[in-house]
Amino acid sequence: MQLETTINGRPVPLTFAAGEFLSETLRRYGYLSVKEGCDTGSCGLCTVWLDGSPVLSCSTLTARCGGKEITTIEALQTEAEEFGRFMVAEGAEQCGFCAPGFTLTVLAMKRELVDPDEKEISHYLAGNLCRCSGYQGQMRAIKKYMGVK
Repeated sequence: MQLETTINGRPVPLTFAAGEFLSETLRRYGYLSVKEGCDTGSCGLCTVWLDGSPVLSCSTLTARCGGKEITTIEALQTEAEEFGRFMVAEGAEQCGFCAPGFTLTVLAMKRELVDPDEKEISHYLAGNLCRCSGYQGQMRAIKKYMGVK
């Protein structure tokens, strides 16, 4: 199968098998920041933006992405680096395996939520798993990055 889409601001024709998920397609096309960790859509490692909203690419069929804008972390390096500095300052950086999906979720949250409280942040981040941390350092970093108390 084939379709036309836009990835990180560039038009890209995709060739894919029927029933193929977006994470598989993107990795085959060299977008290696898109990872799979659970195969159940519950860890957040495969998060990308589809038309500006975070989606789990391991449970999004590639066939549904025709004419859509797909964004991976490679297109948001400046914002990702800025958030990364907050993570480092709070001692929240760990192995980095979950970082691309987690960071894309946080960047989307910053665009969508105004002055969220800790409960709203936690709700937005539900489904993003980090096996290295207890999330407290990450929560501090997110709150400072978003400018909330």
